[in-house]
Amino acid sequence: MRLLSQDEALKRLSLKNPWHFLALGFGSGLARKAPGTFGTLAAVPLYLLLAQLPLAAYLLATIAAVVLGIYICDRASRDMGVHDHGAIVWDEVAGLLITLIAAPAGWPWLLTGFVLFRLFDILKPWPIRVLDARVHGGLGIMADDVLAGIFAWACLQGLVFWLG
Repeated sequence: MRLLSQDEALKRLSLKNPWHFLALGFGSGLARKAPGTFGTLAAVPLYLLLAQLPLAAYLLATIAAVVLGIYICDRASRDMGVHDHGAIVWDEVAGLLITLIAAPAGWPWLLTGFVLFRLFDILKPWPIRVLDARVHGGLGIMADDVLAGIFAWACLQGLVFWLG
């Protein structure tokens, strides 16, 4: 099934293609408004599954999401003919997984991590903005969200320590 949209680039993708399905954040990237936020929301069930694993396994899964994400995002970008199309949200999925590394259990921490990640992803403070502008391809699509995830993780862990 091909995606129906007036966006010509999206017409080049199919949710039946596993690379496209993942790049589109399980379809969440097709949201008309705020696809990055919907992509981050789509990462929550994945996080909840992975959070049950020992920390080492969670880290391996997160590293796999980042490394595979470079290919996933590059493939979808090339298939669309557009660099970093807004519908490509696998980078948000990986960014949230990074943010929530070793986060305490509970919805308040998940919500705090979610908000922190979205803030860093949207505001793109230095050097995130530099990476976003200068690095291209799948690595470029992933790099700014990985760094936003690291910044959000550091803030979240600071809050855990301070409030802990």
